[in-house]
Amino acid sequence: MQFNRRSFLASTGAAAFAGALARPAWSQTLSANMILNWRYQGPQGWFFLAQDRGYFADAGVDLTMDQGSGSGAAVVQVAGGSYDLGFGDINAAVQLAVERPDEAPIGVYNMYNRPPFTIAVLSSSDIHTPADLEGRLLGGAANDGALKLFPAFAKMTGIDTSGIEITNMQANLREQMLRTGQVEGVFGFVNTIRFSAILSGMNPDEEIRWINFADYGMDLYSNCLIASRKLVNEQPDAIRGIVAAINQGLKDTLADPEAAIDAVARREPLIDKDVELARLMATLEDEMSHPEGASIGIGAVDPDRFKRAIDIVVEANELPATPAPEAVFTDAFLPPLEDRVTSLARS
Repeated sequence: MQFNRRSFLASTGAAAFAGALARPAWSQTLSANMILNWRYQGPQGWFFLAQDRGYFADAGVDLTMDQGSGSGAAVVQVAGGSYDLGFGDINAAVQLAVERPDEAPIGVYNMYNRPPFTIAVLSSSDIHTPADLEGRLLGGAANDGALKLFPAFAKMTGIDTSGIEITNMQANLREQMLRTGQVEGVFGFVNTIRFSAILSGMNPDEEIRWINFADYGMDLYSNCLIASRKLVNEQPDAIRGIVAAINQGLKDTLADPEAAIDAVARREPLIDKDVELARLMATLEDEMSHPEGASIGIGAVDPDRFKRAIDIVVEANELPATPAPEAVFTDAFLPPLEDRVTSLARS
C-alpha cells in the first residue's frame, strides 16, 4: 500500500493556498500554547508549515508549540491547565471525561483515524500472539498511548497480566533496550518504533514483529487536536482559526512533503531528513487513511464508530460511566467538508 499523492493533489487543490484566513473579530493577537505528542519528527510537519507560512498569525493567534512526552501525556497536560491545546490520544480524553469531566479537554480536529498502537518484539523471539506476552518483561515510556491502553488490550484479548512486568524507560532508549534484550517487548506507535529502529541501526522489516492492537478488535481513533474547555468556551473563534490553519498546513504538507520536513528541521536541525520524510509518508498511509476519510474528511469522526470506540475504552478500563460522544469530541470548529482532506488514497 502506498500513499497516492497524485490523487490527493487532484481532489484538494493543495498545491496552492487560495487566500489568507479571515482576520478575526478581536483586535489583539491571542497568545496560546500547545503540547505535541512527541519530540519533533516528520509527522508534525503540518503544524510547523502552518506556523512558518503565517496561517496562525492570519487567524490572530500567536501559537507556541512544545515537544511532548507521549500522546497520553498531552491530554493530561491540557486537562491540568499547563497547555491550551495538545496533539494527543483521544482515548485518554475518554477516560478523563469520566474521571475529571470539568477539566477534560475536547477533541476538535481528529487526524489519526486508524489505531497505531502496538507492542513490538524481536522477530527472533517466541512471542507471536498476545497470550505469549504472559510472564514477560515489557517496557515503554510512562506516558505512551499504547502503554496506557494496555489494560484495555489485555482485557479484550484475555491476557493474564499477573506475571507481566512492565518497566518504564526513556523514549530514546526504547529500541536499544529491545534490540539488546533488556526487555522482551516495547509499547508504542508502529511508525514511531519502526523509524526510530532504523535510526538505531535495526532493520525493522526483518528484526521486529508487531502485535498490533487493531488486529485484535481495538478499532480506535487516536491522535487528535484537543483544546481546553476554557479555550473552547471563551475563544471559539480562535479554535476555529487554529483548526483552519492546521487543516491548511496538512494540505500544504501533502502538496510538498519535503517542505514539511524542512519545517521540522528548522526546529530540530539534527534530524535525519530522509528518515523523517519516510516516517511522515508512512503516517499518512497508515494512521490517517481509514476509508471513512473519503466521505467525512480528515478532522471528523464517524459517530457510530466513535461511540463504539468509547464503549471499548469504557468497558476495558472498567470506567464507572460512559461519556457522551459530544463530551469528548466536537465537529463544531471544522472547516466545511469541501475544504478538508478527503483523498488520503491507498492503492
